[in-house]
Amino acid sequence: MQSIIKTEKLQKVFANPAWALVAAFGTYFCMYGFRKPYTAATYAEISLFGLSYKFLLVIAQTLGYVLAKWLGIKIVSEIKSHQRIKAILGFIGFAEVMLLLFGLVPNPFNVIFLFLNGLSLGVIFGLVLGFVEGRKHTEFMVAGLCASFIISDGVSKSVGAYILASGVTEQWMPFVAGLVFLIPTLLFIAMLTCVPAPSARDIALRSARVPMTAEDRSKFFNKYAPGLIGIILVYLIVTLLRSVRADFAVEIWSGLGYEQTPDLFTRSELLVSFGVIIISGFAAFIHNHYKAFSFSLFTSLTGFMILLFAVAGLNHGADKFISMVLIGLGIYIPYVAVHAIMFERLIAITREKANVGFLMYIADSVGYTGYIGLMILKSFAPASDSIFDLFLKISIGMGIFGILLIIFCYLYFKNKLKSNEQQISTISAGQSYTV
Repeated sequence: MQSIIKTEKLQKVFANPAWALVAAFGTYFCMYGFRKPYTAATYAEISLFGLSYKFLLVIAQTLGYVLAKWLGIKIVSEIKSHQRIKAILGFIGFAEVMLLLFGLVPNPFNVIFLFLNGLSLGVIFGLVLGFVEGRKHTEFMVAGLCASFIISDGVSKSVGAYILASGVTEQWMPFVAGLVFLIPTLLFIAMLTCVPAPSARDIALRSARVPMTAEDRSKFFNKYAPGLIGIILVYLIVTLLRSVRADFAVEIWSGLGYEQTPDLFTRSELLVSFGVIIISGFAAFIHNHYKAFSFSLFTSLTGFMILLFAVAGLNHGADKFISMVLIGLGIYIPYVAVHAIMFERLIAITREKANVGFLMYIADSVGYTGYIGLMILKSFAPASDSIFDLFLKISIGMGIFGILLIIFCYLYFKNKLKSNEQQISTISAGQSYTV
C-alpha cells in the first residue's frame, strides 16, 4: 500500500510542469558545454590560407550544425517519443568523442572534428522540445528551455575561459569542458525520462502532437506558406544577429573596450534571459490561442524596436554594458517568441496534424544556412571592418526589415485564420471560442 502511495506521489512530481522545465532546461543547458566553450579562445596564432583559424572553426561547426537542422526536419518531425532519450544520449556522446579527436589531431586538420561535433548536436533541441510541446504550460516551459541556451552560451564561454586560465591549451580546452558538463548532462537526461506524455486535458487544449509523414509536412506548409515564410525570415534575421553576437562575443566586447573576463559573458546573458523569460512566459496566461499568437508578434515588434534603440544609444555614448544587454534582449525576444509561442499557438489554433519540431527545424535550417552565408561574405569584407563594426551595421538594417516582416505576418494571419473554410475553434479554460 505504501509503495502505491509513493508511486502516486512520484507521478504527481513528474507531472508537475516545473519537473519538465528543469529537465529540459538542464539537458539543453549542458549540451552547450559540448558545443560552445571553444569560442572563449581566440586561436590568434593560427591561420590557414590567410584566414583566421577561429573563423574556420566557427564555419566548420556551423556547417555541421546547419546540415543537422536540414536533416532534423525529417528526423525530429518523424521520431517516436520512446526513441528520443536514446537519440539524445547517442548524439551527445558522439559530440564529446569528436572533441577528444579535436585535441588529439594537430591543427588545422582537426577542423573536421568540430564539423562533426556540430552535426551531432544540431538535433538535440528538437528532441528535447518534444518533451514539452503541446501542453497547457508549454510557453512557460519552452521559454525556460530557450533561457537555457541564452544563459549557457555565456556560462560555457566562462567555463572555457576558466579552463584556459588554469593552464589547459586552447586545443584541449573544448574536450575538458565537455567532461565538466558530462555528469550533469546524464542527471538531467534521467529527469527527462520521467516526464509523462501530455494529458487528455493538454491534448484538448493544444491538440495532439504526433509524428508527421512527408505528406503531412507538405500539406501543412503549403496551406500557410506566405505567413510561415514571413516568420521564417524573422527567425533568419534574429539567428544571424544572435549567432554573430554569441560566436564572436570576445571580439565584440573587446571592440567596446572590455577586457575578457569569465564572468562578463554570464552576467550579461543572465540579465537578457531574465527579461525574455518574463515576457515570453506571460503568454502561458493567455488562454485564447489567437490572442497569444498576436501577442507573440507584438512582442517581436517590440524586440526589434529595442534593438534599434540600443544600437542608436551605443553610437551616441550610452552605457556600453547596458546597451549590449538591451541589444541581446531585442534579439532574443523575437527569437524566443518563435520558439515558445508562434508555432505552438498556430498549431493549437488550426488543430492540424503537425508538431512544433517540424516548423522549428525549417526555421533553424534557414537561419543557420543564412549565417554560413554571412560568414562567407565577411571573409571578403575589407580587413578594416571588424566583427564589432559588422555587427552594428547589420543590426540596424535587419532591425528595420524585421519590423516590416512582423507587420506583414500580422496582416496575413489575421486574414487567413479568420477566413478559413472551416470555423476554427479551440477549447480553453473549459470554454470554446472562435478566431
